[in-house]
Amino acid sequence: MKVIPVDEVPEQLRIHQHRKGTFRYRKLAQGQPGTPGNYLLEMVETTDDFFSPRHRHNFDQFRFQLDGTMNFDRNGKMGPGTFGYFPEGAAYGPQTSEGRSATAVLQFGGASGGGYLSRQEVEAGREELTKFGSFDGGVFRRRDDSEGRRSTDAYQAIWEYVHGRRMDYPKPRYRDPIMVDPANYEWLAVAGSPGVRQKPLGTFTERQCAAVLLKLSRGATYRAGARSVYLFLSGTGIAHDAEFRRWTALHLDAEETADIVARDEAEILRLVLPDLTGLEAQVSASTQAAAAE
Repeated sequence: MKVIPVDEVPEQLRIHQHRKGTFRYRKLAQGQPGTPGNYLLEMVETTDDFFSPRHRHNFDQFRFQLDGTMNFDRNGKMGPGTFGYFPEGAAYGPQTSEGRSATAVLQFGGASGGGYLSRQEVEAGREELTKFGSFDGGVFRRRDDSEGRRSTDAYQAIWEYVHGRRMDYPKPRYRDPIMVDPANYEWLAVAGSPGVRQKPLGTFTERQCAAVLLKLSRGATYRAGARSVYLFLSGTGIAHDAEFRRWTALHLDAEETADIVARDEAEILRLVLPDLTGLEAQVSASTQAAAAE
């Protein structure tokens, strides 16, 4: 169990090397690198110099727009308060920021077992690849005197370098990102939790990742569930034995629970990580089989 207040996390500035543009971010929670279920929750601020070409991933992504507008071209725009699920294997973008944009982004290993690279792995891989080519506008371009594909999506090139094998994109379970406007949902009572209401925004894939908005009345208690990352959007109170306030993050591993008590009305975003039970063994067997071919 981890409780992380955002104002205790230093803001960092990154000039994006494998996409384009400058952004500020705070790393709120992260999983275990090298595992299929690794994840990263960040609060990210971009400006109008940010650009990412149309691309896809071999991991899943949840986005909740906090401020400003993020433009995904043919896939639509996300304004404040909107939620998006960007499934592995599905292409999206190109992506730009219309002025200043602030987004909570959770990236995590999905049902395919492709996992999610840690920031350290990405940066180390990018640094090594600059010996063989350059990154430009979200694409890695290999020099003529270097063996390999001439141009590759930047993240894909890094993933392949880190893993030492070709990335096979999973067949998308959903053809496109799913963008949700929670303002059009009704609040529903949560059984057994007086003063607690919810808006279930969606449950995805056979591995059951999900998103739910919660609202706690003053003095209400909510039992937070396992395998979830919570982001407190407003209000104050106690999460387990720690204070929470706006932008605090709470992570609960499998089989962990915690009581959240609202000191005043609170709104909370719950992001449920996928149940990857048994997947690690499957991924290991698949990797060994591929190596033997």
